[in-house]
Amino acid sequence: MHTGWNRLWRWTAWGGIGLSLYAGWLTVDDVRDRAVSERDISAACDRLVSGAAVMDLQGGMVRAKAGDYDRLDARQLPDSCTVYKVPGPGRTTSLFTLVVQSSDTYAPLNRIGDDSRLEPFYTMTGDGGQKADVTAVADRRPESSPMGDGTLGWYGNGYTTVRAECGPGSRATAPGLLHVTARADYEDVSAADRQRLARIAHSATEVLTARIGCRTRLPALPDDQLAAVPSALRPARAVGGSCRWFARRIERQGQGRLPDRALAVPVRDTNPIESCLLAVGPDQVGRIAAGLDEDKRAYARSALTHSPWWLHTAASYFGAEARAVGHDTLGGRGETIRPGTAGHASGAWWAASVCAGKPALHTLTASYTYDDVLGPRTLSTLFRAYVDTITKQRGCTHVTYPDGADFRSS
Repeated sequence: MHTGWNRLWRWTAWGGIGLSLYAGWLTVDDVRDRAVSERDISAACDRLVSGAAVMDLQGGMVRAKAGDYDRLDARQLPDSCTVYKVPGPGRTTSLFTLVVQSSDTYAPLNRIGDDSRLEPFYTMTGDGGQKADVTAVADRRPESSPMGDGTLGWYGNGYTTVRAECGPGSRATAPGLLHVTARADYEDVSAADRQRLARIAHSATEVLTARIGCRTRLPALPDDQLAAVPSALRPARAVGGSCRWFARRIERQGQGRLPDRALAVPVRDTNPIESCLLAVGPDQVGRIAAGLDEDKRAYARSALTHSPWWLHTAASYFGAEARAVGHDTLGGRGETIRPGTAGHASGAWWAASVCAGKPALHTLTASYTYDDVLGPRTLSTLFRAYVDTITKQRGCTHVTYPDGADFRSS
């Protein structure tokens, strides 16, 4: 009897030791795999990011890999790197992307116009159905919120962009302006991950500016947590922030054919970019359609489905940002707008001014067909009202507006 119990005890003991050794082997293997992943991530992103910081996203992970062709070279901008989560053998899902852009390239950093890539709304549901209300939520390109006072950059619910102006004393080869974006490539990004993305983007910018000889004063990250950025539009009459000027206008002069929805961002006097999204809801589309000529009724029908009506005062660009604004051209590379000029192209209009001794551009973009619905006179007076408001708020001078012909030729 005792012999049987002794044998059972020995088997149990040996089994426990075996399981402990196996668990220990797995732990060592996981640590080794994570270390390899961290080194791969850092190398793929040209040593601008901490692999450990990226691996801590989405609750943390053991294995990740960089894309074979998604590797960043900071000597050739714009460029990016992409990191993939490895949840199991032969399986990968996109996790993170770092994008570095420079003002010293052919592509404008800040694009305006009605190009489809700048469309703020998805018009179809995830399963391919048609949305019942296409302008309720800016789910494709929500407005960004400024970080702190805005001079550091801006963020959305799944990304952070840090900006750096290369000032006097910079190396001759350093660009005038850098945008460094850390983006999560998954949905439902947590508040903790928003903070991680901000730290990754900030750290990457510090490393890059030091490496390329860009003399800059990069503000510290704000102490406050980055709050979630709203994407649902509100009634335009009740909105404040960057869209307050529009709410006041329709209160004084009536709704007419103008948008009845708005999505604003907080206003900061030092924010180098300030924007406001305006859109037309289904009920307002119906009211406008009743007054349209027969040949334009199709515009209203499409506004409820695949071609929503919206306006974007995106935005006022100040200082270095104003020198990096452009619109699409036939070749797709884009054309940078010369500060001090005013004009129209690609469904957008721009005016120029000088604010605190620095150039500024103030822009208005209208979605396809909505400019025809509003007409040149309404567009011109609305744009002038916006520019008058923003330049007065900022104390800008030397304001130059587009010609009336620019609105008639839209």
